Amino acid sequence: MASLDFETEKVNFRQFYDSNRRLLVEAMNSYINIINAQIKRFDNVNVGEIPKVEGRIKSREECIKKFHRKYLRQVEAAEHPYEIQDFISDLIGIRIVCLYEDQIDQVYRLLEEHFKVLDVTDKISSMESTEHSFGYKGLHLDLALNDEMAGLPKYHQYAGFSFEVQIRSLIQDAWSVLDHKIKYKKSIPSDLKRRINILAALFELADREFKEIRNATTALIQQETVQPVTDLIDDARQALDEAGISSHAKSLNAFNFLRIAGHFFRDFEFVDYKVDGFVHDILRLDEEFQKSELHKCLIENLKTVREYREKFLQENPDKTFSPYTSIRHSLFLHDREKFDRILSRRVKERFLEWLDETSGERP
Repeated sequence: MASLDFETEKVNFRQFYDSNRRLLVEAMNSYINIINAQIKRFDNVNVGEIPKVEGRIKSREECIKKFHRKYLRQVEAAEHPYEIQDFISDLIGIRIVCLYEDQIDQVYRLLEEHFKVLDVTDKISSMESTEHSFGYKGLHLDLALNDEMAGLPKYHQYAGFSFEVQIRSLIQDAWSVLDHKIKYKKSIPSDLKRRINILAALFELADREFKEIRNATTALIQQETVQPVTDLIDDARQALDEAGISSHAKSLNAFNFLRIAGHFFRDFEFVDYKVDGFVHDILRLDEEFQKSELHKCLIENLKTVREYREKFLQENPDKTFSPYTSIRHSLFLHDREKFDRILSRRVKERFLEWLDETSGERP
């Protein structure tokens, strides 16, 4: 029963905490599962890229310290009986870390649809509204199960437990870890405050740049999917200084490689990091290699390479001959001088031997 005696309420809270500890952990895990399930079902692919959803139960003594620090004086002044647990909104805490800052609002909208929002603390806006403050940003929400979910038998026992959710970008989360390590922030000399402000600004700039790089990457991918692959061969016949088109736009990169290679190897899944390394290998041998040249190279040589691949696998059933290997052989046929090192010595010798056999003379 609520009272005005702090010592009594400390005892009561410890009893409440200990008797409900197991249920609090179960509630936290259920909330995390709900959030993860909703994120996976969300139709926006960007929000689906959530690297971390994790939770914790605030320690019993930390809850008491927080109440003493933030609320005790005002409740005693109001002479209103209280129970400590009514003032601890983050007894259950969940942290959602997004890759990019603009995903924070999207995640908030998602949570808003499936939980009851009790309170919102927008640390992003409050930090950006002043030029002198420093610290970590993030969106803090106090949530509870909505009436529909609280009425379900599997969640009914958790209906009385609200929880706090902190939504941050990956950069904001990193800054928050460092920010908590900076002691006596309000009392440090002005020159140190200035250095901290500079560091905070660098973190904020990094957040924005990662988002812009993502947007630019998405735009490049979309750009490469607009032009039909069959039109790429025409690029080889156009002058590189054609009005409005730069050589940079024609250069081979991971995005247009995926577009072209995917056209010729429709059933193969090209992994991003492997594509990046493979394109790097090509450009290291010919830094001016064009996407139209790759397309032309595959059109003119892939049939020959596939004939060789079939014979090779018949003779070596325990080995593989991936699309990357096929493209390497096609590049070698395309320009043996530039791409002499695209194949290892033994692989190249075996291929040349086969070409000898099929053509009657060594090229």
